[in-house]
Amino acid sequence: MMPANSHGGTVKKVTLLTEHLSTPIGTLILFSEEDGTLRLADWEDLSERMNKLLIRHFGINGLINRAINQRSPSHEALEAYFDGDLNALANVRVKTSGTPFQIKVWEQLCLIPPGSTISYAELALRVGNPAGTRAVGAANGANFINIVVPCHRVIGSDASLTGYGSGLSRKRWLLDHENGAKLLFV
Repeated sequence: MMPANSHGGTVKKVTLLTEHLSTPIGTLILFSEEDGTLRLADWEDLSERMNKLLIRHFGINGLINRAINQRSPSHEALEAYFDGDLNALANVRVKTSGTPFQIKVWEQLCLIPPGSTISYAELALRVGNPAGTRAVGAANGANFINIVVPCHRVIGSDASLTGYGSGLSRKRWLLDHENGAKLLFV
């Protein structure tokens, strides 16, 4: 018998492999399926949020978590990204859970090239909901595959940095990194 999820259905147990990646802006924790598909990437200092996401998407009894002994393709790609290969994330396989609208927003995020930004209003236009700026912001906030699904590339209409759940200092660092800025301090 499978455990019930919050919607009354059943949850298939999922094994996720866990890796830690040290970066200039903190330790990133990666959760991947055994075939290397990235399911979640979030910051170690936001572990409470990460645990809530894991429970929401896999259920309290739906997850088997174990450490990995070798680097996954996602780990290698993210390491290359932080080393300056901004296109290294292009072929990372991801699998997300979300509403159809959220998934549509996340797919559009993946089309924003490194070094580019768009506004929440522009993203709303791209997903076919020009009045949906707030809905796009909420979908960005629900993104749980940091950096690979690049919600950090979305800014305010006035070019201000707004709404990044991992902290605006990380958002600034990521955008500067993608634009080739030489950073002396984090």
